[in-house]
Amino acid sequence: MNLLTRVFFGCAVLTVSAGEMYTSLLNVRQAISVERKLIDDLRTYIDHEFERLQDIRRFYAKVSDLHTGLYKGPAAAMGNPLVAFTLIKRLHSEWLNVIYSSEASENAQALRSSYEEEEAELPKLEDLQGAAKGLMRLQDVYGLQVESLVRGRFQRVTNGKPADIYVPTVSVPLSGDDCFLVGKVAYEQQDYYHSVQWLEESVRLFRGVEWSPENEGTLEDALDHLAFSHFKTGNVSYALSLSQELLHHDPKNWRVLQNVEKYERLLVSESPHSSNGLTRPSSDHLRTRDTYENLCRTQGSQPMHFENPRLFCDDFTNGDPGLLLKPVRREVLSLQPYVVLYHDFITRSEAEEIKQVAHPGLGSRNTHKHEMLFSVFANKLRRSVVAAGEKQATAEYRISKSAWLKNSAHSTIGKLDHRISMITGLNVQHPYSEYLQVVNYGIGGHYEPHFDHATSPSSPVYKLKTGNRVATFMIYLSSVEAGGSTAFIYANFSAPVVERAAIFWWNLHRNGEGDVDTLHAGCPVLIGDKWVANKWIHEFGQEFLHRCSLNPEE
Repeated sequence: MNLLTRVFFGCAVLTVSAGEMYTSLLNVRQAISVERKLIDDLRTYIDHEFERLQDIRRFYAKVSDLHTGLYKGPAAAMGNPLVAFTLIKRLHSEWLNVIYSSEASENAQALRSSYEEEEAELPKLEDLQGAAKGLMRLQDVYGLQVESLVRGRFQRVTNGKPADIYVPTVSVPLSGDDCFLVGKVAYEQQDYYHSVQWLEESVRLFRGVEWSPENEGTLEDALDHLAFSHFKTGNVSYALSLSQELLHHDPKNWRVLQNVEKYERLLVSESPHSSNGLTRPSSDHLRTRDTYENLCRTQGSQPMHFENPRLFCDDFTNGDPGLLLKPVRREVLSLQPYVVLYHDFITRSEAEEIKQVAHPGLGSRNTHKHEMLFSVFANKLRRSVVAAGEKQATAEYRISKSAWLKNSAHSTIGKLDHRISMITGLNVQHPYSEYLQVVNYGIGGHYEPHFDHATSPSSPVYKLKTGNRVATFMIYLSSVEAGGSTAFIYANFSAPVVERAAIFWWNLHRNGEGDVDTLHAGCPVLIGDKWVANKWIHEFGQEFLHRCSLNPEE
């Protein structure tokens, strides 16, 4: 059976460029103002069309009145030259002007022109696909029930019943066309695990409902995709049933007729197509996927970890005079690896200033495929990249945008650097640390399990020529309603987002070797707009501040 070739995404005809809107919630928020402009343009179009139709109604009423009144009267009426003249004139020119009026096309063209003016700011095909993948990622990581998502609920099946894991303050239900789009994205990736679930909902919602002109898909389209998806998962009998339903709507579809014959043969053969059932697609991090997802779901509530009596909270000064009068509230989250949360590290106004500095350039879509780690991105949020050999490249396992801010970008950045230095006792001046990286996560934004320190001699981390990343200091610039925890996979605990707090950990042992227990991940943001700022501190410059151990094994 050939894969369907019809293009359903209307935005596929747009100018081809890299889509980035879905990688940052800030971009999504900015899209609201674009749609407001389109709404205004559509309102203008409707008003003009209303006036045009009013003119047509007036003409219709005038002519109808003549035929129900004057022309049904005495025959002498037609002997009146004025009556005869107006009839001839109307048939010769007035009807012509109404029928061939260019007003409708002019109104439509004005609407199209207004749309084209906004086209550069509209989502691209990659944005649409990325947003759909984000929903499927949330479905998987948080074990969400698709049927509930379609109703605007975030529920997980617990003890055989759907239970709310979070009740958002604002939500919307999805339409059959919405579900079709998500299912089709999965279908085109040959991900039938997800396509079956989303297309099932699409078919259910499309049945018995009139098609809307704004829709891309139809009931027939959804049935076609769903039938093939079930066939690929081994459910031949259901694929046959769906194909037969499709033939009721499109009885002359030769391809579906052939499929029906094929499915019937398979069902009566001695060795029918084996049923594999629904199996999730594989992952590069399959070995740690279960732990990762469990930590994301528990969102920092791991009693076996946090009930450790050796963990503690205190007012911390680090022996620095600058902290004596106002110690920082320290919460030790883990001893191995050593992970600490510093509460109220940054003020709300400072967090907003950092986000504002990073705003300019966020809408830029011309992200290079390979961008060096420390190029001067001051004040420019761009698609986040990850190490790929000696280069950096975008990747599906990191969905966010980031900007590198120099101290000169804003006075607050220098203040934060000084505060980090007081708390950690480390030298955070460039090049002994990297510029402050500000990150805004997108739809289902996440960062799959990874190390912050370099694990290869060719890593771009060494471009500064100041050694490896010895420590990470991450500042939470915002809160989120649900999701977005930082999960430490091998240490088996996760730290939820705490607004205005900062989390710190050592990436390297004292002997300079990487600490494998620091394998961590940014869980997908379920609800909310997650902003963080990262400060990565390097080995060089710390020789007398964080001394090596005399024990080579430490």
